Amino acid sequence: MTIRSMPAKGEIHMPRYLIQASYTREGLQGIMKEGGSGRRDAIGKMLADLGGSLESFHFAFGKEDAYVIVDVPDNVTAAAVGLTVGASGAVSTNTVVLLTPEEIDQATKKSISYRAPGK
Repeated sequence: MTIRSMPAKGEIHMPRYLIQASYTREGLQGIMKEGGSGRRDAIGKMLADLGGSLESFHFAFGKEDAYVIVDVPDNVTAAAVGLTVGASGAVSTNTVVLLTPEEIDQATKKSISYRAPGK
């Protein structure tokens, strides 16, 4: 099994995001017209044009119609994708920032001064 966490030496770490997508009727009609692989390819091209890449694209049963894992340069780019896709009216999305185990290791080493509410 290959597990990709941190980039190899010399590679640039790019933030990774999980995009959960729910298509509207209009969006589903588009999927019916261009097919699943056509939609995947269009998303891959959009990301490449932004300096990112498509890690995986899966259609699903249930509340969400698709789960997409992408690498894009930064949060601003991720927000721009979400805004543009949402404004199309064909799909609504929820974007989740994904962290590597090594990033969590770094987070556990940060000293944080916090007071719980009411304490």
